[in-house]
Amino acid sequence: MTDNVHSHSMTIKRSVDEVYQIAERDGFALLDTAIDEDRLKNTLDDDSCGAFVCFEGRVRNHNNAESVERLTYYGYEDLALNQGRAIIEEAKKRFEITHAIAIHRIGALEIGDVAVWVGVVSAHRYPAFDACRWILDTIKADIPVWKQEYYEGDSSKWLSNNG
Repeated sequence: MTDNVHSHSMTIKRSVDEVYQIAERDGFALLDTAIDEDRLKNTLDDDSCGAFVCFEGRVRNHNNAESVERLTYYGYEDLALNQGRAIIEEAKKRFEITHAIAIHRIGALEIGDVAVWVGVVSAHRYPAFDACRWILDTIKADIPVWKQEYYEGDSSKWLSNNG
């Protein structure tokens, strides 16, 4: 029943191409299909940048000593896009970076699926590393995305995106 009640927060309103256009333009998007890491890397390709740093957050098979079988991410798309754009804008002010893109998945994910991807390019490595971590930590703290972990026997728990 929970999946029916929250099904609108498990899918996005835009086409996949629109999502990648938004990510390229604004730096952040939600996606309800597999993340195309190569497409994102190509988008960030810039001859003026000597550093490219990325982070791929994957669904793991455990959390707090419990065996995880799968999970579902739920998100509030419009608010997430606004907050994500603000996070990328702030990262550009705080760090000497040229561009950054982050995409967070929503919907049902299996063990090993990429749930979040962050990529940053800059002239030098230190700003790229620092910005990548800051962006990820801020997304996990501020973006309206929640997860429901499923365990053996189909029991589940709702967790914050930091959980």
